[in-house]
Amino acid sequence: MTDIPSKAPITDPMSSGARTRRDFLYIATAAMGTVGVAASIVPMIAQLEPDKATLAAGGPVELDLTQVQAGQQVVVHWRGHPIFVVNRPAAALKMLQNPKLVERLSDPQSKEFQQPQYAQNWHRSAKPEYGVFVGICTHLGCIPLYYPNPSASAPVSDWLGGYFCPCHGSKYDLAGRVFSGVPAPYNLPVPPYRFVNDHKIRIGENPPDSHFSFESIRQI
Repeated sequence: MTDIPSKAPITDPMSSGARTRRDFLYIATAAMGTVGVAASIVPMIAQLEPDKATLAAGGPVELDLTQVQAGQQVVVHWRGHPIFVVNRPAAALKMLQNPKLVERLSDPQSKEFQQPQYAQNWHRSAKPEYGVFVGICTHLGCIPLYYPNPSASAPVSDWLGGYFCPCHGSKYDLAGRVFSGVPAPYNLPVPPYRFVNDHKIRIGENPPDSHFSFESIRQI
């Protein structure tokens, strides 16, 4: 089965930085302070180019998690998709279980098949502190923006932290769970991935005990 194409062209939101031949890593950082502090987006700090054969084959991509500090997000490319990898601190994990947030979600229990079994939990990940999502809005294929901190007004009123799609206003929390009453119908997909060790993940490869197929998800 071939990859499910997005419904709209994906444009790379970041284009500057240093290049190498080994990896394809777009890094965007955003500082996450205590709950109630507005998001602060910091421009990309590095860009690495992958091996062309790896890209053509859609092979796994590794990420050193020591590059991702608490509250930060990096964006890597796998199979032509932007993959959001976010380091969620304790305050963010607490918010993901807050009834005030959960009651606003369309699929808080991740019942729709948008993730592997090992990510079908309240944090939608293999480890609570690290979220890994396909960064494509499930409405029309735009790329949601990272607003990690709760805010009274930004990007919308009574913001609880997460992702906001500026194209048509779809909203997701920091587990990639979609809010009710927005155009996007499904949670952000979770790609196959596994922890190689405590400090490195491999995106595009399942843990040894899983046979999850990315082609079987409901929608990108």
